[in-house]
Amino acid sequence: MGGNHTNSHGNHNAHGSLKSYVIGFALSIILTIIPLVVVMNHMLNKTGTLVLILLMAILQFGVQLFFFMHVKEGENAHWNIMALIFGLIILVTIVAGSIWIMTYNTVAH
Repeated sequence: MGGNHTNSHGNHNAHGSLKSYVIGFALSIILTIIPLVVVMNHMLNKTGTLVLILLMAILQFGVQLFFFMHVKEGENAHWNIMALIFGLIILVTIVAGSIWIMTYNTVAH
């Protein structure tokens, strides 16, 4: 038990550096401010604003995963990313399928 504790603290590569955290934080702030400025100043139409917000949310998701949750680090990084992609494919399939079914499931009387 003591050996595992020593190894986890002895390996400084397993966690992000201060530089990595600052970059992630700055990107998070920027990706939050961009949609806020667009919405507050009515810079895009409704559809454009929704697309921008969705795009910024997806980018924010990526920043959180890679800069703060360290998905790409560690000995199983490849499998972590593959599991994440697989989960996202399932999520998109379920959401898109549900929207498709709700849109085209009209019963004519």
